[in-house]
This record gives sequence, structure tokens and C-alpha cells, in this order.
Amino acid sequence: MHVPDGFINAPTSAVTGVVAAGAIAVSLRGARRELDERTAPLAGLVAAFIFAVQMLNFPVAAGTSGHLLGGALAAILVGPYTGVLCVSVVLLMQGILFADGGLTALGVNITDMAIVTTVVAYALFRGLVKVLPRTRRSVTVASFVAALVSVPAAALAFTLLYWIGGTTDVSIGKVATAMIGVHVLIGIGEAVITALTVGAVIAVRPDLVYGARGLQQRLKLRVNGELVDAPGAPGPEPVPAPVAARSHRKVWITGLVASLVLAGFVSFYASANPDGLEKVASDKGIDEKAEEHANADSPLADYGVEDITNARISGGLAGVIGVGVTVVAGTAVFWSVRRRRSDDASPTNTETTV
Repeated sequence: MHVPDGFINAPTSAVTGVVAAGAIAVSLRGARRELDERTAPLAGLVAAFIFAVQMLNFPVAAGTSGHLLGGALAAILVGPYTGVLCVSVVLLMQGILFADGGLTALGVNITDMAIVTTVVAYALFRGLVKVLPRTRRSVTVASFVAALVSVPAAALAFTLLYWIGGTTDVSIGKVATAMIGVHVLIGIGEAVITALTVGAVIAVRPDLVYGARGLQQRLKLRVNGELVDAPGAPGPEPVPAPVAARSHRKVWITGLVASLVLAGFVSFYASANPDGLEKVASDKGIDEKAEEHANADSPLADYGVEDITNARISGGLAGVIGVGVTVVAGTAVFWSVRRRRSDDASPTNTETTV
């Protein structure tokens, strides 16, 4: 759903740029409360993983593909404020290095893909977690629903922005119907990816999942080879969910390797069909005034390495470079935020005069 230059007029793009800048400023402050020495490097990894999975377009319907947006996944794993920053880092890397998403439309893309998806998904996720039983399965189910809803919400947000500042004269009703319809289908893919990823992390390190903090489960006893609730007067006593005896470094390495494999190898088999926005834009004429990307001559434009003719090697190498740059940039940002929090929390030296 990367909006290129020319879809939205300059005044609207400028306003969304201000909105995006304000949201990032607020998120930088909010992320200080979410990040600690364990989750700061994980946040950089989440950004790299989102970059990698966004390269894996999956088919949906009628010659259309979709890809992960990532707002729900980031918010649930590392927190809503940090999630906005994760997706924003990905969009910035994609726009500058890979000519994916217009530079003048960067505010539109951050507002749509980072802010809307994260806010909608995390608000729905928290609401579901409060009413569902406090179990790992409930967190996974809530992740699925939140991710599913976040994608058509982003499609609706784009439709509103197009209604305000679209550069072509297309019926807003037709745009809304087409955008929301196809992105409901894409949302199913988003939900599956999000739920599987959150479920995998929570299975081994629930303490690293922001949305699962405080997760409790009933004490179990093994009776005749089966786990049963432990007896008690008022009921089973809640205990903190156990944490696998693994360091967060192993989780980080595993995630990085998975991201490199997805971007460097699996991405070659991704669907070549246009994504939801591209398909709707082509069918409805929204792309009539689309502009060439300012970085169209980038050596990594269109997720390929310049002068490498072998498509598999070119795309795979571009993916590996993208994951590497994103994890470095993201980790630098989040460690900086974490260090700022530590500096703010440290006592100041004062002198007392008599």
C-alpha cells in the first residue's frame, strides 16, 4: 500500500507530513517507557523482519497480491509507540534506498501504514485481551483479529486522504468499495502472519512480547501423565507464565537469520501481481498523474541491485542489504531512545552550599 508521488496533492501531503512528524516525536517520547535493555535490540529486529516480510507479496484475488503492513505486529511485540517508529524506519529505508513509496508522499505513507495500523490494531488488541481469558492462546487470537482489522482501516484512511486531496477525478464511492474490499482479503494474510509470529515468540519468550506482559496462567500439576489445574480453596492460584531458559540474544539471532532467509531467498518466489493499491489505482485511474520516484535511479531501486542481471541474485542481495540496513538503523534509533531514558532516570549531581 505504498503511495507513490502524484496520487495525493501537495497541500494534503504537507499536512500528513506534519501529522507524521508530530506522531514520530510523540512516539520517541513514548518509546522510552516501552523499551528496556532486552526490548531495544528486539525493536530493531522487528523493523528488519517487517521489511523482509513486506517483500513477500502473496496472491489474493483477480490478479492482485498483498503484503504485510506490520503495524499490528510491531505494536503487539514491542509496544504501540515503538511500533510506530518500527514501521516508520521501514518506510524511510524503502523510500530512500528502494524507490518504494514516494518521498513527497512519505507523510501519507507513515500516517496510513504506521500510525493508523498501529493505533487501530493496538486499541482493538487491548480491548480483546481485557475480555478474553489471560492465556497465551487469547493473546494470539487477539493478535489475529487486531491485524485483520488494521488493514482495511488503513485502506479506509487512504480513501479519506484521496477524497481530500486526490489528483484525479474518480468517484470516491468506487475507490472506497475497491480499496476496502481487496484489503479485507489482504487483512486475512496480515492476520495469519501476525498471529503466527506473535505465537512463535510468546511460546518461547512471553516476557519479550509487550502485549503479553503480565500474562498469567493457572498452576498445573501432572496427574497420571496429564496436566490438570492444581486444587485450591478459591480456585487455582495464578502464577507468572514460565520463561524458557534462553537468552534474548538467541531470539535476536534466530529472528535475524529468519529475516535474511525470507528477504534473500524466499522473496524470489513472491507473487509478481500488483498489490491492492496498485491494482485499484490501475483499474480506477487513480494513477493517471503518478510521478516517477525521485530515487528511481537508485542502485537498489525496485528491490534489485544495479548491474546484476541474474534476477534471483539481484533481488536476494537487495533483500539482504535492506534487512541489514534496516536492522542497523532501527537498532541505532531504539538504543538511542533507550539511552536517553537511562540518562533521564539517572540522578543529577547537585552541590550544597552552606
